[in-house]
Amino acid sequence: MNKTIKLLLADDHPVVRKGLCLCLAQHPHLQVVAEASDGKDALRKARDLSPDVVLMDLDMPNLNGLMATEKLRRDLPDIKVLILSSYVNTEFSLRVAQSGARGYVLKEAPTAELVQAIEAVAAGRTYFSPEVARVTMDQLVHGGKDATEPLLTAREREVLSCIARGSSNKEIATELGVGVRTIETHRERLMRKLNIHSVAGLTRFALAQGLVSLRPRDGLPEKKQR
Repeated sequence: MNKTIKLLLADDHPVVRKGLCLCLAQHPHLQVVAEASDGKDALRKARDLSPDVVLMDLDMPNLNGLMATEKLRRDLPDIKVLILSSYVNTEFSLRVAQSGARGYVLKEAPTAELVQAIEAVAAGRTYFSPEVARVTMDQLVHGGKDATEPLLTAREREVLSCIARGSSNKEIATELGVGVRTIETHRERLMRKLNIHSVAGLTRFALAQGLVSLRPRDGLPEKKQR
């Protein structure tokens, strides 16, 4: 390609950003114009610099990548978003597509695949890593007419994020402004829907879905930002 593609790297791990910069530096038509350490930082720098593509990690503090992508689609629709993640999860990949991201590449992908994805997204096409595309298509083909509908409601996701954070039923009820019995009902429904019957299992599911983030500084899941 002759046209230079301006990139914004959004990842809260400096080592990951450094590695991406080194890999992409081998391709003269790819120019990293800035780095961001969290979702809010990514939005601010995207507004200031107008990159062609944002390489967006999903699990970031302050504002996760999924919510940052939704805000970019609404406020800066000309900027393309390419998600970088280690997760291969059916519902999650569907939510990424619905968020407005133009692509989804696994962090384990070779550099050549990442470059191919960047070029495709910058040109207005889409690119999903083969593993992600496979599980998504399997769900769309075999999951029935409602396959694109989220498994959990918005309120169930809120309750799940609070459970994963370690809040009690009473604390969740106070935070969400509902009765304790309502939260108990949501908890029971979550376990039945997900076939998960422990708080530890619900927490792992919430982490995989990007609803909470496990921050290294305190070892506790952090509630996603709204």
